[in-house]
Amino acid sequence: MINSLLNTFFGCSHRKTTFPLTPARKVGKLSRNGTYVVCLDCGKEFDYDWQEMRIGEPVSVRVAAVTRETLSPAHR
Repeated sequence: MINSLLNTFFGCSHRKTTFPLTPARKVGKLSRNGTYVVCLDCGKEFDYDWQEMRIGEPVSVRVAAVTRETLSPAHR
């Protein structure tokens, strides 16, 4: 609760992130290119550069979750 209150006023420092994630496959039109990390405090996604081993720019387009309705009939 205190973290979310501080983030509201001062912004998130994005210090706690997931391990870099690289999707293995595409599902229909929903896809993500490249490796990314997610801030565990605020949920914001960032590109990740393996060569520099650093967090990059924020990911501007968020990928929607894959649901049963978005999968083609062959994948159900």
